[in-house]
Amino acid sequence: MFFSRGFRRIPRTSFNGFSRWFISHRPEYSQAGPQCLRDSTQKVFGGLGETYYRGLPAFNGSRCHIHHQSSSLVEEQLDPFSLVADELSLVANRLREMVVAEVPKLASAAEYFFKMGVEGKRFRPTVLLLMSTALNFAVPEPSKGLGDTLTTELRTRQQSIAEITEMIHVSVLAGDFMLSRACVALAALKNHEVTTLIATVVENLVTGETMQMTSTSDQRCSMEYYMQKTYYKTASLISNSCKAVAVLAGQTTEVAMLAYEYGKNLGLAYQLIDDVLDFTGTSASLGKGSLSDIRHGIVTAPILFAMEEFPQLQAVVKQGFDDPTNVDVALEYLGKSRGIQKARELAIKHANLAAEAIESLPETDDEDVKRSRRALVDLTQRVITRIK
Repeated sequence: MFFSRGFRRIPRTSFNGFSRWFISHRPEYSQAGPQCLRDSTQKVFGGLGETYYRGLPAFNGSRCHIHHQSSSLVEEQLDPFSLVADELSLVANRLREMVVAEVPKLASAAEYFFKMGVEGKRFRPTVLLLMSTALNFAVPEPSKGLGDTLTTELRTRQQSIAEITEMIHVSVLAGDFMLSRACVALAALKNHEVTTLIATVVENLVTGETMQMTSTSDQRCSMEYYMQKTYYKTASLISNSCKAVAVLAGQTTEVAMLAYEYGKNLGLAYQLIDDVLDFTGTSASLGKGSLSDIRHGIVTAPILFAMEEFPQLQAVVKQGFDDPTNVDVALEYLGKSRGIQKARELAIKHANLAAEAIESLPETDDEDVKRSRRALVDLTQRVITRIK
């Protein structure tokens, strides 16, 4: 998977030390203590809360088409991955060398995650590198004679965010080592706000995992709870990383929040389509067994939407899916409902919001910037039309 859902397989010890390190370095934790973690689950979506998934606009059936306010960003067909192919190779090479040099025994893990030839389809680094170019405007003028040096240095620092994000993502296998390397790389940036943003990611990943492991039967039947957990486990990593790229570029608070909104909504759209594909995809296309979530007792958006149409399904969900008969009953209700269609429509809604965030960025005449923005919009379409 391109995002961070795989963290449910991490041994609990993997986050213990470094999650405490990250959280302890956040200003609010040094003063407010653990209460902040308990309160954080109440303020994820900035006021959207429980109503954001209701009242979906008309989507002309379930077709996967994104309507944009402006056509200027979709004038030409682009391959987003090819635009940053050279930089992706640099990022992958640095990650490979770092893992193998520091811990030779992890060479096999490095080869698995960072092997040559797969750089061109790395989703998260692609988003972050494109975002770096898309935000390459209105930066305060550097001191005379230092322009090229500072521009190169900024790009290198933004590449570091892509590397840190990938290290956090792949720590599902390498565990504490990859998180420790992410800490070192983050400290080297010497930017307090960026450190806080990435600390938030680690906190959210741990919180999301905890929510999944400790949910009550009522919480498992709550769409609000599920989307909150989905943000923590899937969308926080890409949204806060996009914002970190903007912060490093010296962009305004408004621009940084647009970058954040793009990442958040792209991540949510991706996970919602993942939910759909678990019911509609084949094992071959998914790289995992279909119906994997429900067989592991994880209730996702299609079932939750089906439950709204057929309240009697809630009793089945609360009983759990250890009994294969309950799985069959749930699938029967899902087949009679619009659960899959509604989940896809919600994904399209979030993809639209991601595209709108890019279209709301300040205008620019720079062709490279405009090309990167079109590529970011194109990625929103690719996310909702993917089949694996």
